[in-house]
Amino acid sequence: MCGFFIAMNNVFWLRFVALSGAISVVLGAFAAHGLQDQLSDRYMDTFRTAVLYQFLHTLALLAVISLPDQLVRVSLCHWAAISFALGILLFSGSLYVLVLADMPAMGMITPLGGVAFMAGWVLLFFAAKSGQ
Repeated sequence: MCGFFIAMNNVFWLRFVALSGAISVVLGAFAAHGLQDQLSDRYMDTFRTAVLYQFLHTLALLAVISLPDQLVRVSLCHWAAISFALGILLFSGSLYVLVLADMPAMGMITPLGGVAFMAGWVLLFFAAKSGQ
């Protein structure tokens, strides 16, 4: 499976995906039930964006690490997985800290996570073997 055989093993990736998915659900519920009356509309929207992007890219990461090796270039697929994981940590993580700690300066980190997400998608595009 893509990404399983280079540098990091399947246990790491499966645990990362499971933890990230669980965190997405917990933070989504926390936003809906615990933060609704505590945050401004702008901060609530920011928090929801962080949860959405984390959850979507957790699912993308699960798909990437599950691709059959005969369909992709494993090394590029591995880097796509790393990019998605980095994007989750930098993009969503910075937005969570920005909102929960009221640290607007964390917004300077968020675009780096966005770039990591974009890089992951571009790497996935080039990871596809031609002629399949």
